[in-house]
Amino acid sequence: MTSGISRRARVLAAAAGTGVLVPLVAAATPAAAATPAVTCTSAEAGLAAKLKQDISAALATRKGTVAVGLHDRSTNTTCTLRAGTAYDSASVVKVTVLATLLWDAKKTNRYLTDRENTLAKAMITKSDNAATSTLWKQLGMTKIKGFLTAAGMTQTKPGANGYWGLTQITVTDEQKLLKLLTAKNTVLSDNSRAYVLKLMGQVVSSQRWGTPYGVPSGVTVAVKNGWLQRATNGWRVHSVGAFKGGGHDYMITVLTHGNSTMNYGIATIQAVAKVIHKDLAAS
Repeated sequence: MTSGISRRARVLAAAAGTGVLVPLVAAATPAAAATPAVTCTSAEAGLAAKLKQDISAALATRKGTVAVGLHDRSTNTTCTLRAGTAYDSASVVKVTVLATLLWDAKKTNRYLTDRENTLAKAMITKSDNAATSTLWKQLGMTKIKGFLTAAGMTQTKPGANGYWGLTQITVTDEQKLLKLLTAKNTVLSDNSRAYVLKLMGQVVSSQRWGTPYGVPSGVTVAVKNGWLQRATNGWRVHSVGAFKGGGHDYMITVLTHGNSTMNYGIATIQAVAKVIHKDLAAS
């Protein structure tokens, strides 16, 4: 009978004779290298280092898996954490649904109908699920995928069988969408962009948590949040927001799962948002 210990000894002895390093220790401790770090760049001296430090500190004691995206046009500042990690979208996808509706209407040079306006307003300002399901079904997968292609949102995978809340989203693509909504482009008309931002600015007070937390006075806020509990990875809690004023023009996306409760996820997002708003305001 050969024990595991003697086998290890033989491997080491064989390696010693050939000069080959056997990575037995390295293989046993891969965890340290697996934790991604916040990365930031900025045209403004010192801002990237400050944001990296403060976002990292805000997340240091938080459980769950958190992805972060920040882009400020004014200082050409970008921060990312797990930008390509996929999350179940929950209600954050509703902004994509409205953008798709407007993109499709623009192609045939038509305005939204009164019915579509009513559904869109309920979907964004109150996060109405029935309104979302109606618009999702009306658009169909071909149009939704068509918009994602036009928007360059290549990492977003629409939920199958009508389950729009299980659409796979990433920080990278949510930031692309926020950038489309907040600057002139060929995908969405100026009127369409203004319409989406107006509704995101009229979200009911009980749903205005998340990325707007700690926003300085005088800065305009457009927000959409999502929350969903599933058997695996606990609560998904997400927040996307666009902010303008105080010399800045910026977008924040925070996606989370593995939260024990919805409120725990909200607290994590708000810890990140608070330091971002503070650091940008001071820059």
